[in-house]
Amino acid sequence: MSLVPEKKSNPKIRHVIGVVSGKGGVGKSTVAVLLAQSLASQGRTVGLLDADITGPSIPRLLGVDTMKGESDGEHLFPIENEEGIRVLSINLFNDSEDAPVIWRGPLLAKAIEQFWQDTDWGDLDYLIIDFPPGTSDIALTALQQIPFSGIVVVTTPQDYVSMIVRKQINMASMLKAPVIGFVENMRTLVCPKCGEVIKLFDDGSDAQKALGLPILASLPWRQEVAQARSIRWSKLPEAVKKEALAIAQQVEMSVASAK
Repeated sequence: MSLVPEKKSNPKIRHVIGVVSGKGGVGKSTVAVLLAQSLASQGRTVGLLDADITGPSIPRLLGVDTMKGESDGEHLFPIENEEGIRVLSINLFNDSEDAPVIWRGPLLAKAIEQFWQDTDWGDLDYLIIDFPPGTSDIALTALQQIPFSGIVVVTTPQDYVSMIVRKQINMASMLKAPVIGFVENMRTLVCPKCGEVIKLFDDGSDAQKALGLPILASLPWRQEVAQARSIRWSKLPEAVKKEALAIAQQVEMSVASAK
């Protein structure tokens, strides 16, 4: 059996962008949310699929964690947040936000199939998919079945992290999903009191050289983003919006040039 079977397109969704990381804790979900919000702020119709089935965070980050997903028995229906982003996550169907999902690989893979094939997303310019960390069954199923327009990689500037992230990049390449570039997170932090930029994760490593990809943005750690219960585009500092819009612009340029 081919590692890359025929992928299943959705004619109502123009572009699918995956946001991936090799390991957890690097800010991947935050980058996925900022990318979705920045595209929506530019008038794009955007959906955000939380594919991290066992560690879902997207509903809380987008402020829809008190809402419940709906189904008519055949289709799932995403929730729309106040910014117009359509959201789907396993946590929208759990009785409790902190209920664990204790499923083996085949069930996890089946959930991704349903989220992609059985969800009524409507017409979308972009569907952003927030992957779980690593190269598990969920990532394999998504990359095998979904025709991605591009993959955005999120990493921190540490040598061992770059090694782990390269596994994810190689997996995407093997499964014919084009990697657009990477977002480097937390090389610096912005002091919440004085605004000074301080080196944080800086071991002298060059992530761009290590990963062999263009850098889309280098995002500093910011308290107002990292510690926010939810991320509201209207309340973000202009510096954060500028960084997010730069990522979105490069994603759109990459998608356009691939046509």
